[in-house]
Amino acid sequence: MASRTITTAHYKLYPSPRNESHTVFAHESFVPYPYALIDLPSFDLAGKSSLFAACRLADMKMGQLVTFELEQDLHRFESRFVPD
Repeated sequence: MASRTITTAHYKLYPSPRNESHTVFAHESFVPYPYALIDLPSFDLAGKSSLFAACRLADMKMGQLVTFELEQDLHRFESRFVPD
């Protein structure tokens, strides 16, 4: 089954089927590891978040984009994320 894509000014996004919401929130972190396993519930975030497979349009770099409703969740993710 083909998944819906979202194109923004900076990314072409492919939503994760595990997302509760396909919203692109204001606070975002591009992770340049397209195959890293990111389990968002394990980060104990306070607000909503969403995960996308992403292609960064500026340089066509593949990776993942994690977006957050709250800025504190962005900082929590960036301080705890370790690529596998």
